[in-house]
Amino acid sequence: MPRLRRRRRRAARCSINQLTVSLEEAHHWIAFNGFETHIAVLCAVTFCLLCVSALVSGAETSFFSLSHNDIRRLQNSRSTSAAAVLRLLTDVDLLLATILVVNNLVNICIVILTAGIIDSLFTFLRFEFLFKTVLVTFLLLLFGEILPKVLAQTIPVRFASMVARPLVLLRWIFYPLSYVLVRTSSRISEKAAHKSEISLDELADAVDMTQGSSPEEHVMLSGIVNFVNTEVQEIMKPRVDITALDATDDYETVKKTIIESGFSRIPVYEEDIDNIRGTLYVKDLLPYINNGSDFVWQQLVRKPYFVPEHKKINDLLADFQSNKVHMAIVVDEYGSTLGLVSLEDIIEEIVGEISDESDNDESFYTCLNPKCYVFEGKTHLGDFERILGLGEDTFADVRGEAETLAGLMLELKRDFPRKGDVFTAHDIRFTVQEMDGHRIDKIRIDIQ
Repeated sequence: MPRLRRRRRRAARCSINQLTVSLEEAHHWIAFNGFETHIAVLCAVTFCLLCVSALVSGAETSFFSLSHNDIRRLQNSRSTSAAAVLRLLTDVDLLLATILVVNNLVNICIVILTAGIIDSLFTFLRFEFLFKTVLVTFLLLLFGEILPKVLAQTIPVRFASMVARPLVLLRWIFYPLSYVLVRTSSRISEKAAHKSEISLDELADAVDMTQGSSPEEHVMLSGIVNFVNTEVQEIMKPRVDITALDATDDYETVKKTIIESGFSRIPVYEEDIDNIRGTLYVKDLLPYINNGSDFVWQQLVRKPYFVPEHKKINDLLADFQSNKVHMAIVVDEYGSTLGLVSLEDIIEEIVGEISDESDNDESFYTCLNPKCYVFEGKTHLGDFERILGLGEDTFADVRGEAETLAGLMLELKRDFPRKGDVFTAHDIRFTVQEMDGHRIDKIRIDIQ
């Protein structure tokens, strides 16, 4: 026991000696100069500025955290603070500029005053810059940014109402500087946006003005320019033109459908076309070509690939590449089948029409004479304009959202047309020649 006590006394003396040495070492790099009256004034001013910084930082969070319901409640309130909040929100750019100007000016003043206070109180031989940086950063971040922003996020309406009237005054005081900042930032953003828009427009104009290129090259360049802005619904085959197999069909019916259509991939549905269950690849049937009608071909059906109607075709092309598929079923927001899009449809947007051995060349129209044609209603307006040698935007003023000739008839009539109805647009007379229910099959075109 006596040995243990002696060891404890020895350890205590060592700790005291180490503390004394540490204090002596600290004395070598910092010295206290005493507290004077003017330092108290500087501390009070710094504290007030820190409060201003906190209020302004919190104001930024509170004003831009207001929901539509919060603004509606403020509109129903008749208090002066609510009116001030709504007044500030009429020009959010100017409000933000005012907040940033005030916050930065106040923070600069805090840094200068804090440095002056520290220089008056202490004399540093070492670590002066480190000490000042840590202290000022701690004060500004904790009390000037983090705490007020957390509070403002919790009670945005109350906080915004509290600081609204002082901010109105500050906006008036710093209006010249804030206005310059708003105008400068607006000019920079406008130039950046204008530069981007001009680059696309200039590219499109350059394509239109190309004279030395062939028509095929012109089509390809136009397709490349418009590629990123084209949606799936613009190039898809509509559901009425989809060749599909019923899951209950026998094998002989399947083979007959394949021979008649000439397609290598055919959707398979149950009950109706809105319930696509898969895709049948014709090449998968080759080993079983001689099987009888009782062959269970449904076991060869692959999983379908669905895409929304508003998907951009450049994104769809990337999906085709990554998923190793060549065909997708286009659906609307309710999951109903709208159409079908293939890899060939996407490529045709760049290189133009691709005809294979199963396609009938220009089978969608008949030329009766140089001034008279008969087109199918499903003909795309781009193909129609190309055949007649018209500009790409000839019907831009009347087409609305129409992508086909039949859709153009609906836009012109603003109702379901009937057989024999006649419409005129841009010196072209359209006559509805054949109807299948509400579907327009044939349209006669007379160039006036």
